[in-house]
Amino acid sequence: MSSDEVRKRRVRLAILLCLVAAALMQGAALAQRGWRRQRYFDPSQVDRGDVPSWENSQEFNRDVFTFVRVKYSSGGGGWYGGGRWATDYPASDLNFSFRLHELTSLEVDPNGKILELTDDAIFDYPFLYLIEPGGMMLMEEEVAGLRRYLLNGGFLMVDDFWGEAEWANFYQQLKRVLPDREPVELPLEHEIFHCVYDLKQKPQIPSIHAWYGGYTTERPDAQEPHYRGVFDDDGRIMAIICHNTDLGDGWEREGENADYFREMSERWAYPLGINIVTYAMTH
Repeated sequence: MSSDEVRKRRVRLAILLCLVAAALMQGAALAQRGWRRQRYFDPSQVDRGDVPSWENSQEFNRDVFTFVRVKYSSGGGGWYGGGRWATDYPASDLNFSFRLHELTSLEVDPNGKILELTDDAIFDYPFLYLIEPGGMMLMEEEVAGLRRYLLNGGFLMVDDFWGEAEWANFYQQLKRVLPDREPVELPLEHEIFHCVYDLKQKPQIPSIHAWYGGYTTERPDAQEPHYRGVFDDDGRIMAIICHNTDLGDGWEREGENADYFREMSERWAYPLGINIVTYAMTH
């Protein structure tokens, strides 16, 4: 898909993104669900638990928003051999897609997708989510695919990696993809923190396990959350890098503890995630 086609698809999606009233923006519309599920990696075999499914209007069946998770080749192990790329899957993806469907009038694919950076299908989707890149080592083919995707108008959200060593590794991989561009710390005043939900701070969202221990960080050298942007030539953020924070756990674990839900999922993880998708679809 050409850069013009990617932009046209984003415009069509943006037209559909008629957002909810201010009362919903305060978080009052979210209702906690109590459920857990095992993690599987074939989307056709995923157990949705009690996450509702839905059907989209046939009129816009080619223009639904799809949450696409990146499967990268390095970083083996993890749940069921899925690797670090699969952390929090499928609950985070399903929950976030449902909340985006529930709290906006955007047409949203209820299932999401998993795609590799070497798959030309990524060019059909203007938003990619990549998680736990602290040990990621991209193949040359993956580097080339991600570079082409970003420079053709795609948007990448990077999430859930902690500390200076993981940042140094990710930065090295990023410079392989975009050697002439530098990630820039986003000030709180940037519109990505205010375009739907008006966030008063840049949140640090810990895993639920760290939170149970009374911590908002997962590493001693990760006390401050960072949200960095990589910009294209027109000043658009084409990648947002969420470092020393874990939005995905806020989505995944929403039903496991009522206090974690209120303090992390409802207050921060969903509002910021919706802001990021809104920015991606309207720029």
